[in-house]
Amino acid sequence: MVALSYVFVVRWDLTDDKHYSLSAASKAMLKQTDAPIEVTLLLDGDLNAGFRRLKKATEETIEEMSVYAKISNLQSSISNRIADSLGLSPIIIHEREQNGKTAQTTVYPYALMSYKGRRAVVTLLKNTRGLSGEENLNASIEQLEFAFMEALHLLQQTETPRVAILEGHGEPDEAHTYDLMAALSKYFQIDRGALTSEGVESHMLDPYKAIIIASPQTAFSDAERFVIDQYIMRGGAVLWAVNGVRFSEQVLQSDGFTPIVALDLGLTEMLFKYGVRVNPALVQDIQCLPIPVNVSNDPQQPNLQPMPWTYAPLLLTSQGSPITRNMGQVMSTFVSPIDAVGGEDGIEKRVLLATSTASRVTGTPGEVDLSDMNPEMTDFKYQYVPVAVSLEGCFASAYAHRMVPEGVETDEAIRKTGVKTRQVVIGSGSVLLNETQKGQVLPMGYDRYSGMQFSNRDFVTNAVLWLTDSEGLISLREKSVALRLLNDKRAHDKRTQVQLISTISPVAILALIGGIVWIIRKRKYEK
Repeated sequence: MVALSYVFVVRWDLTDDKHYSLSAASKAMLKQTDAPIEVTLLLDGDLNAGFRRLKKATEETIEEMSVYAKISNLQSSISNRIADSLGLSPIIIHEREQNGKTAQTTVYPYALMSYKGRRAVVTLLKNTRGLSGEENLNASIEQLEFAFMEALHLLQQTETPRVAILEGHGEPDEAHTYDLMAALSKYFQIDRGALTSEGVESHMLDPYKAIIIASPQTAFSDAERFVIDQYIMRGGAVLWAVNGVRFSEQVLQSDGFTPIVALDLGLTEMLFKYGVRVNPALVQDIQCLPIPVNVSNDPQQPNLQPMPWTYAPLLLTSQGSPITRNMGQVMSTFVSPIDAVGGEDGIEKRVLLATSTASRVTGTPGEVDLSDMNPEMTDFKYQYVPVAVSLEGCFASAYAHRMVPEGVETDEAIRKTGVKTRQVVIGSGSVLLNETQKGQVLPMGYDRYSGMQFSNRDFVTNAVLWLTDSEGLISLREKSVALRLLNDKRAHDKRTQVQLISTISPVAILALIGGIVWIIRKRKYEK
């Protein structure tokens, strides 16, 4: 029996949230490894309770991974030297002790994973703006499996998949999409190029796992729409970041106002067929970014003061999608609302980004005026207006009952129904663009006026990973660990009582059980 226990190991995870279990995708990935994996944990030293919990959860994750692959778990005693050599920034923790003094601890929340001579850094700690320390630690524990599997996925890759950013329709230049390419280049080879309307080959997009359409300003030709449609029918994935309204930021800055009209990109019928409609309107939101406004009456002495700009909403993220789970707000400007259509089309639709509980919608034709800084709150009567959605399923072709457009080279019939694939539609190109300042590229989601960093980079990266995810890796983000926090005040006030109960109760219970057993045995054998 003892010998059998060494051969057959049975594990049961009795926790409600399956905290100690790996997903099927993780198990499959680990079983595919054909060489030892070495994990070096840099999270060490004099840690507080929260980071000790993170360290323990990390070690448990590594232990669970070792059931399905050969893994060596090493603890580094020189974390600072290793981290410094790799350019990893530490976390400085400031804590107030019971005597009132402040203690400072340097923590390196990283692990290094090595496989077949290659090495990847695993970031253990998420630091999302707007979440408390406990919530960030809990989110970090939820994402441990994904963090390690993502690193292993990159180490196992023998060929880098390709993603294309389409051009040719007035899209922003490379300087304003630089951070987008930098974020995705960790996972993909990024190509840029235009679809021409002359001599278009219908399979020209097939080498790409996904394509990105980023804020086009001019209409797509019939031939270009056909190529994209048939690419989707063959299983291609698309990230659409398209505005429903045409406006001019240059005119707004110079004149103080700009007219807004519907932007016709020739994509309305196509997107409607896939299950969404980008409306020719703009959302305004009380929860928004500030912009500097000159409130001085003296032109010689300007007085710039931050004022809320309701056309730059801070978008809420959905907890119901692995793309946006545990993610902070996303920065945006001039965003169009999105409607889901075709409820019986079999397409799974999820809202990814939405406005707050105090929003309004401005239709076209209309006007955006810089003097509109103090709108009436009663006008903001809409709640949670969707501005980004994900689509998954077998899409119907927009060319199902049409001829192949002139100029398209194809040797096969039009595919009327596609294989299962995914799309993401965003009602603004601003979400995935970055600004520049004095020739320097700023990160996606960085507001230079307030100095705040929002979650645009994570959102766009997760969206493209979800679009191209054939192994189910991004689904690991759906794992949830319940956050069970102590009442700090009650724990402090009743500290002595809790300590006495927790130390005396086990001894008393054992003594009681021992006494009962002794009495039973005495009565039994006295007879």
